[in-house]
Amino acid sequence: TAIKDHPAEEDSVNARLLIRAGYIRKLMAGTYSYLPLGQRVLMKIEALIREEMGRIGSQEILMPALQPSEPWQQTGRWEKMDKILFKLKGAGDRDLTLGSTHEEIVTPLIGTFVKSYRDLPVSVFQIQTKFRNEKRAKSGLLRGREFRMKEVCGDTHKIAPVKTSCLNITV
Repeated sequence: TAIKDHPAEEDSVNARLLIRAGYIRKLMAGTYSYLPLGQRVLMKIEALIREEMGRIGSQEILMPALQPSEPWQQTGRWEKMDKILFKLKGAGDRDLTLGSTHEEIVTPLIGTFVKSYRDLPVSVFQIQTKFRNEKRAKSGLLRGREFRMKEVCGDTHKIAPVKTSCLNITV
């Protein structure tokens, strides 16, 4: 439902307009609820993205949002991205994170089914909620702590080890 007044606590113009128009509501800095109208728009945008990705031959996958620390440690980004990763302890005191991106996860995943140049080219994508512990969440939906993002990853034709190039787009 739309509101008449500008939300005083919201710095971002895009979030102010979306709140006033009844698309979203702010829960806390960088975290928003999508209202029915906003959810319908989001679903339509994601449907268009899926259609276009299918048209270019990319296949949709869905990877876990909860990730172990080991792939991140192997790439050195567990420490490098320390300030923006939501880190937590799982059962057995295991280090985990909520995915801010899936580059560390998709690379070994693609490596499990690309064994030869004959398996190329490969292109996979996902649309998923991501999490970043932004020190100061600003810019409304564009730079929040929780947001929807499309990632597309394809191999670079180097088999051992399979490397990926990934493109991340906030939906």
